[in-house]
Amino acid sequence: MESVPAKRYNTGMSIFEAVVLGIVQGITEFLPVSSTGHLILTRAVFDIADSNGLAFDAVLHLATAAAVIVYFFPDLWQLAQAGLRKLGKLPVNKSDETLLYSLLIATIPAVILGLSLESFMETTFRSPLLVAGVLIAGSILFMYAEWVYQNNHQSNEMDVKKGFKIGLFQTLALIPGMSRSGATISGGMLLGLSRVEAARFAFLLAVPVIMGAGLKKFIEMLGSEESIAWVPVLSGAVVSFLVGLTAIHFMLRFVRTHTLWPFIWYRIILASFVIFITVFG
Repeated sequence: MESVPAKRYNTGMSIFEAVVLGIVQGITEFLPVSSTGHLILTRAVFDIADSNGLAFDAVLHLATAAAVIVYFFPDLWQLAQAGLRKLGKLPVNKSDETLLYSLLIATIPAVILGLSLESFMETTFRSPLLVAGVLIAGSILFMYAEWVYQNNHQSNEMDVKKGFKIGLFQTLALIPGMSRSGATISGGMLLGLSRVEAARFAFLLAVPVIMGAGLKKFIEMLGSEESIAWVPVLSGAVVSFLVGLTAIHFMLRFVRTHTLWPFIWYRIILASFVIFITVFG
């Protein structure tokens, strides 16, 4: 009897394509340029199949979430200890307690809207032209954040109300092209945080949101009746993790001495190019 070949999970891409997407995800997740938007544009440019694209993107997101955990492990360990001490009714450092509560409360809007709009986002917001439009809209938000930042006094004091408001800004990143890091950093700047503190909070906030969304999609992928082509999946994930570590370090150093304007111009130029190619190409 002729053997029946095992089904494979249709990632629709080669190892090379998976590595390219891993590099794109690792760089753009932590720069205010939109990782999801760049993944969509990269697929369009390289003609990479988009079948099960969101599931594969979720694995890349897990890899970049792991990069945040590794990079900020001392901070996360300190927050975990603060949470355990609070549960045990032991004394807790006030700043650690405030940061912990702020991160928890900031996660809520993204969880609620993410679950509510998931199917809509999977089917509607995947076109390059829409990404281009949102890239420009996000640039306007960043411009306004820079203007407010330059004309108002900055205070690095975090509180739960600020955390919740930054969480609302994070929900804008549900639309490909906006940028999760860009929206949260801009939100923090608008609320009086320094660029460095806004970026640090944005990266810490990435852990529950990206990890939760990634795990959900990863579990769905594992539950598929088709077997998984692990080589391209894991190749992209490893590359995304390593590049993500570098991108975090770069961004934290960059915002100490630079504004968001280089990213604003990049987004506008990229959006203009995409619009031109889409309309006249």
